[in-house]
Formats: sequence, C-alpha cells, structure tokens
Amino acid sequence: MKVFILGISGAIGALLADRLSAGGAEVHGLVRKPAQQVDFAARGVETTLGELSTMSAADLARAAAGSDAIVYTAGSNGGAREVTKAIDGDGVTKALEAARLAGANRFVLVSVLPESWRERDNPDEVEYYFAVKKQADIAVTRSDLDWVILRPSLLVDDPALGTISLGPAEAHGEIARADVAETLTELLLEPRIRRQILELNTGTTPIREAVRANVY
Repeated sequence: MKVFILGISGAIGALLADRLSAGGAEVHGLVRKPAQQVDFAARGVETTLGELSTMSAADLARAAAGSDAIVYTAGSNGGAREVTKAIDGDGVTKALEAARLAGANRFVLVSVLPESWRERDNPDEVEYYFAVKKQADIAVTRSDLDWVILRPSLLVDDPALGTISLGPAEAHGEIARADVAETLTELLLEPRIRRQILELNTGTTPIREAVRANVY
C-alpha cells in the first residue's frame, strides 16, 4: 500500500507516517521546509516540497501519483480566517480533486467533533473554523471516492492507551494523538470500512477491535 499524507509534518501525520512505514507501507507526504524533508528521509519517508495553500489540484496529483490512499490530517486549528479557508476548506476540495486525478480512490479526512468547544464562548474565528470544517465534511461525503471521515475528540499529547471508543456518534472527551494515528492506520488497513463518518474518543476497546466493530 502506498499512502500520501497531507499534514505529514503535524503531530498526527508524523505519527501515522511512522506507523505505516513500520508496517511495510510506502509513505509519501507534503512538507513546507527542506529541513523537514531531511528529517523524514532519515526515517525512510519520501516527501515533496510544496505549499498546500498555493498548490493546484494538478500539483497535488503529481505529488500523490501512484498512491492507493490520501490521508488529510492538515488543519489550521482555528486561526486567521484566510488560513482556515485555505487549509481546512479549499485544501480539502483540492485534495479530493487531486485524489481523482491521481487515481487514489481511498480518501481519509481527519475532521473535528461538532461538539468540540461548545462549552466555551468562542471567538468568531473559531466559529468560522467549525463552519469550514463542516463544509469540508460535506464535500467529502458528496465525492465519489472511497472516503472515511474520522472525528476525534480533544487532542492531547498523552501516551497512547491503545484503547478507544469509536462509532457513528461518540461523546466529546479527549484522545491521545498517538491513539488517533493508530486508529487511522487500522482504518487504512480495513477496506470494508468505507463511506462512513466515525467519531473517536478515549475508551476501553482495543483499537483494532474497535475498528473492526464498525464493519457493516
């Protein structure tokens, strides 16, 4: 399996790259800085240098050529509106088109739980972020690709537990980024999970078992 990761230099993307590579997959990703290319090369991961916000769908397709799957883990985390639109909105639609052009039928998007931060008095930029993420989810579900949307709860840098709660609807709590990366790995290895939105939270079910429980 060859997997192209958008957001590979982020915490989840890097963890996912390492797990996939350790399992024998061929991993490629997009990075912004030459130093990142050097780092990933030392880990046996090939990268393309480029800026997601300015690249065209055709540019992305060339970078992802030969891939079986594209995983979109890039995100702006609710910053300036123009960045949110470029990364969380336009970036996803470009990646969908790139997947079609490159013949990568499998498309996995890391999104957010709709309930995230609802207990807070959010600034306009954060509310805009959630609105853009929702529109990106809609775009993915309306594509003709073999898609999966994963909506993790609050991301933390705690050690992996190896157990989760995963399903069409989950409570909003928190989840270690390492457990998100492992869940993504198992989803990519389970082709029977397709065209599904899955929400992810900390739980007590081993990750592989939790993923297989969502095969219908």
